[in-house]
Amino acid sequence: MSNRAVLEVIALDAEDAVAAQAGGADRLELVTDMAADGLTPSRETFAAIRSAVDIPLRVMLRVADGFAAGDVDVLVGKARAMRRAGADEYVLGFLDEDGHADLVAVERIVAELDGARWTYHRAIDRAADRDALRKQLADLPGLDTYLTAGSPDGVDAGIPTLLAEAARTGQPGYEPQILVGGGLQLHHLPQLRAAGIDAFHIGGAARPAGWSAPVDAAAVREWREALDA
Repeated sequence: MSNRAVLEVIALDAEDAVAAQAGGADRLELVTDMAADGLTPSRETFAAIRSAVDIPLRVMLRVADGFAAGDVDVLVGKARAMRRAGADEYVLGFLDEDGHADLVAVERIVAELDGARWTYHRAIDRAADRDALRKQLADLPGLDTYLTAGSPDGVDAGIPTLLAEAARTGQPGYEPQILVGGGLQLHHLPQLRAAGIDAFHIGGAARPAGWSAPVDAAAVREWREALDA
């Protein structure tokens, strides 16, 4: 794919997955319950999606709304079950009550992933200190991506942070790819691409009719064409 930007789309089921791949998605984030901002899907859903498409799948490991880990034993069990089901890429990320990375939770879960690649999701946008969080997590195996809007208020507010972090690519803590998502709009792409950012995440933007409707392949294709322009 060399210079091709990554387009990741949220998928809730196999219908979403097929439409997203048809529209040009490179990777899917698999979740359930968007009312809680995305929780771990069932193994049956994972299996159905895995058999329906051949692009990479990142499975959310999250059991409650918010950025606290909750029951870590349950999370570890879900990670173990997904590994057994064949999942090989993941999304996770938790903060403690002070807004720092919850290393106890994250390290226990990552230990179950056996080196698999994973994304630290938008918990970074609620962190007390983004730079400190990146450095806390820098040595964890498999971490290759941060999903971030640059701000808890979305990409519009986060552009300065995203540009500043893109300029630090390759420095300690800044080796993982920046995956921009959270209020991302098409008009943001030229500035972000000019800064060297090459990965983008959409959810609602792939569903013009809302979350009660499936992914629209034409909507995904519009993003694919914009990124390829």
